[in-house]
Amino acid sequence: MSAETPQSIRQAVLDRAAQAVTVDRAATHGDVEASFVALSAIWSARLGVTVSAAQVAIMLVDLKGTRAWGNPGHEDNWVDIAGYAACGAEVAG
Repeated sequence: MSAETPQSIRQAVLDRAAQAVTVDRAATHGDVEASFVALSAIWSARLGVTVSAAQVAIMLVDLKGTRAWGNPGHEDNWVDIAGYAACGAEVAG
């Protein structure tokens, strides 16, 4: 069994994120844009400022970044950051 290389680690994180956002996410949580738009409306009302769907993705990346800061070895945080970034690109596009 070979040791993991930096490239294989990066690929594994991206593969897991791709699986999460292209297959698993919609089945579990529904349409990403609809979810982020709904969350942006809730956050906008709570905060008293307009929050866009793309900003929701950025703040979810911030959430996972904060978790990664405290536990950088937990791969799930990195997978989620990649996934939220991909979703952000979709809703911003």
